[in-house]
Amino acid sequence: MILHPPGSIAVIFCAQRTAQDEEAYTAAANIMSDLAAQQSGYLGQDSVRSENGLGITVSYWKDDAAAKAWRDHPVHTAIREQGRGKWYESYTLHVAEVERSYDWDKPADRKKSGNRKKSMP
Repeated sequence: MILHPPGSIAVIFCAQRTAQDEEAYTAAANIMSDLAAQQSGYLGQDSVRSENGLGITVSYWKDDAAAKAWRDHPVHTAIREQGRGKWYESYTLHVAEVERSYDWDKPADRKKSGNRKKSMP
């Protein structure tokens, strides 16, 4: 995971999947991830999915204009409509501004003193 600067935008997508057409869903999700990474202002994404189909994807953008441009991208729009039609039972989407960003890693040798911790103001 990487840190994101203050003022960047986090788009938090929480979705409950259906059991329909897993292969097509996976292909579409890969297209979306690859295409998002090519967009101006894209900073990265984190994504997880539980065994029961609940998934959370957080995409990070330089600013709100970049996040909105991704929202309005024609391929994104078309795949979103497919998702509403067959891949999702429900979803929520939240847009938030990053105020601070931190990380922590467990040291490789637990006997070493101190943990590496970085932050962005």
